[in-house]
Amino acid sequence: MTKEQELLKKYYGYENFRPGQEKIISNILSGKDVLGIMPTGAGKSVCYQIPSLILPGITIVISPLISLMKDQVDYLNKIGIPSAYVNSSLSKNLLSRVLENISKNSYKIIYISPERLELSEFIHFLQKLNISMITVDEAHCISQWGHDFRKSYLKISSAIKKLPSRPIVSAFTATATEIVKNDIIKLLDLHNPYILTTGFDRENLRFYTCTPNNKLQFILEYIRAKLGLSGIIYCSTRKNVNSIFQKLSFMGFSVSKYHGGMNEKERATNQNEFILNKTNIMVATNAFGMGINKPNIRYVIHYNMPKDLENYYQEAGRAGRDGKNSECILLFSEEDIKLNKYLIKSSTSLSNCKLELDKLNSMIKYCNMDTCLRKFILEYFGEKPSFNRCNNCSNCLNYTFPYEFASKKNKKTGIFDGLDEKSNLFEIFQFLIKKIFNL
Repeated sequence: MTKEQELLKKYYGYENFRPGQEKIISNILSGKDVLGIMPTGAGKSVCYQIPSLILPGITIVISPLISLMKDQVDYLNKIGIPSAYVNSSLSKNLLSRVLENISKNSYKIIYISPERLELSEFIHFLQKLNISMITVDEAHCISQWGHDFRKSYLKISSAIKKLPSRPIVSAFTATATEIVKNDIIKLLDLHNPYILTTGFDRENLRFYTCTPNNKLQFILEYIRAKLGLSGIIYCSTRKNVNSIFQKLSFMGFSVSKYHGGMNEKERATNQNEFILNKTNIMVATNAFGMGINKPNIRYVIHYNMPKDLENYYQEAGRAGRDGKNSECILLFSEEDIKLNKYLIKSSTSLSNCKLELDKLNSMIKYCNMDTCLRKFILEYFGEKPSFNRCNNCSNCLNYTFPYEFASKKNKKTGIFDGLDEKSNLFEIFQFLIKKIFNL
């Protein structure tokens, strides 16, 4: 048994590595830069955490979300790998204590926000440390062609150049087109990197697209059929998140919500309740989910169509991380297209607008096509699938949901038929009273 396998067994409890993990680890340990493009649930974190235990110095992990850092650090400390994070959530006193412990080599892995590299005093601090590796998590954030561009990521390569000796640089992401992949290599200044793409196919996920006349009715019937199972409902706007959350709460479902307009404490509380299975359903914008380690999510519903396939596949991929069968359902309408076009034109520079609209057109095509959904996704990310039909998507199965009450193919009626989906709680209450008593 190799040292890497011993550590895998000791800290993670696994006998064998997942596909691609061992190759990435061996290349890191040989001193090579690496780029790992691996789907959600493929075990990217193990690829840099195990080498960090073998390399002589510390590993700095650059991560885009405070919640993601906290989850990772809590987990690592729980399994016996001394770790810490440095970000804006730390008080002045706690920050001083963490930095002092870092100076004393108390940790093997340090998570930091990319914005921290913009502070000259922090760069001076790093220059005094023995850094063996810098890992860039969610590396697609460095590319303006990616779906989560973070300007602060552009500072990473210049910060690395200011270190007294260049550490190994490893980068990881779940989704990257060829343009984004090349951007990551160039902008991070990866030196002749070992590149591994393990494939984007998630065979345990079943993909559906449908156009219900009443999305709320669809969701109610669906989650009733999946009662007790964990799921995420993604919405494009905070307003939709609040509305769906209120309506599901009113109906007695175990539900939390998450979006950027909530304060940090409330977001953290709701996230923890969902992860710990205290609530079954999370209604959220795309601010939720990056790096969330919850393996038993059985379904992901998109209440609105995302503006590109990169976003959609990453969010849908949060289902079934344990390898068990799970469902990814995209509800769409003409209003979704109008909303996305508005968001692109109002928030995207003129030079990027055409690219974003091209991405949106691919998303629209996905929603309206009648051939294999999985094949379309894989080809979008540059793969050449060996099949024309996956027999695991709504098009290949010619599937119509039995609980799709208001769909074009099914004219059954539901409790919310006749109710405007934008109604507030008082209007819902009035509607139900009238319906119950036939007023």
